[in-house]
Amino acid sequence: MNIKAIISTLSFEERQQFVLYLEKKNKRSDAKNIQLFKLLCSKELSSKDICLKLYKTDKCNAYHALRKRLFQSLIDFIANMNLEEENTVEMQIIKYILASRTFLLHNKPKTAYKVLDKAEALAKEQYLYNILNEIYHTKIQYAYTNPSIDLETLIKTFKENQKNQYIEEELNMVYAKIRQTLNKITYKGEILDFQTLLNNTLKEHNIKLSDSLSFKSLYQLMSIVSISAFVTNDYFKIESFLIKTYNSITSQKIQSKQLFYHIEVLYMIANTLFRNKKFELSLHYLDQMHTQMLSNKKKHYNTFKLKYNLLLALNYNYSNQQDKAIQQLIPFTKVKHVDIESLLDIHLSLIMFYIQKNEFKKAHTVFSKFYHTNSYYTEKAGIEWVLKKNLAEIILHIELQNIDLVDSRILSFKRQHYPYLKQINQHRAITFLNLVEYYYKNPKKVTSKSFHNTVEASFKWIAAECEDIFVMSFYAWLKSKMENSDLYKTTMDLINQ
Repeated sequence: MNIKAIISTLSFEERQQFVLYLEKKNKRSDAKNIQLFKLLCSKELSSKDICLKLYKTDKCNAYHALRKRLFQSLIDFIANMNLEEENTVEMQIIKYILASRTFLLHNKPKTAYKVLDKAEALAKEQYLYNILNEIYHTKIQYAYTNPSIDLETLIKTFKENQKNQYIEEELNMVYAKIRQTLNKITYKGEILDFQTLLNNTLKEHNIKLSDSLSFKSLYQLMSIVSISAFVTNDYFKIESFLIKTYNSITSQKIQSKQLFYHIEVLYMIANTLFRNKKFELSLHYLDQMHTQMLSNKKKHYNTFKLKYNLLLALNYNYSNQQDKAIQQLIPFTKVKHVDIESLLDIHLSLIMFYIQKNEFKKAHTVFSKFYHTNSYYTEKAGIEWVLKKNLAEIILHIELQNIDLVDSRILSFKRQHYPYLKQINQHRAITFLNLVEYYYKNPKKVTSKSFHNTVEASFKWIAAECEDIFVMSFYAWLKSKMENSDLYKTTMDLINQ
């Protein structure tokens, strides 16, 4: 059980509340649970170090028992905290429904319908379609007691709500299927025709992109579209859809319950704009994301802080603010967090920044922290991340002139990844590595006209605005060798075409 990972999900205020919770719970004045919690919060100490501080010995059964009790207290605290937040509105609506039924049984229809109207207004705000069904069911059942009720309009409203609930449930199933498919593509390296599957799944569940849904459902819909862009590396096509969809969401009154999805949506838009090289606009949406992260007592701040800071640094780096980008990421290479994928992305991005700055020893220091196997990293961050990491490693060893390591890494890359790249028709990556290998073995020939012609003939070039920003970054390294130019300047020139 990783208690530090659980603690990392708590905001500063929630940690203070947890200490108060423990103080009330403790029956003995010498309980060490608060002391253990504070040690886990404030210092990067090993279990042995903490055990020594608490018990003056590094082998102690009491310490392990204390950790188990603290773990259980954390689970209870988090569960109670979320129950209080999540159920407040729902419980209030249910109380209104129960009270209205009591009034109806006592022949007080006007009072009952006023209470039901309050319940309906609250349930609509929260998009609680299942509870709305109960409200409309009760209103229709007792419509005969209230002559002012337009029964036909009420039945129509009830059926529209049923349709909304059905669409939301269907979309949830579509979302689950697409996410499962993405997992197979990204984390297991399976070869699938994603676009066909997406279209067929939406058709199977009668989902149209124009359907008007709750904030959560619109987030799921935007996620599905974003997944399509991720798999095809075509973010250009989805940008307009994401922004239009977000504008339709913000025209609604956004409730605190929807805050998590609001932040997710802002991140998706900011990330898409970054991938499309629209850095100023991406930073605009990141600023909105940060504002939402700070709201509601920073409830979701810890959850999103890695994603936010990574995307902020990437925007800085490609906006010709290299040093600012590096300084933005350095602190996060020393933290632990449940979002392992974002931590890995931060380390790899920092390596890329250092390589672009020709600070290869610093890049190698960060790279030395990647001591797990490719299988581990594929499971945690996906096959695409592993491909980038292994290509970056080859480039880094070339720059450091680690000749023996370059040969072994190139051979390993070919053996491990070429079959997969051929299956998914990513021949560009194979071509790129072959050119890198040629440069490594013939560094003086890459500036020649013949090599330039070879490179020009090797790729099927697409418009700069549609090209993937990370693909361009790798190619910029080769181009800088061909032109004997500064890597970062070459990268910026390519990005700004």
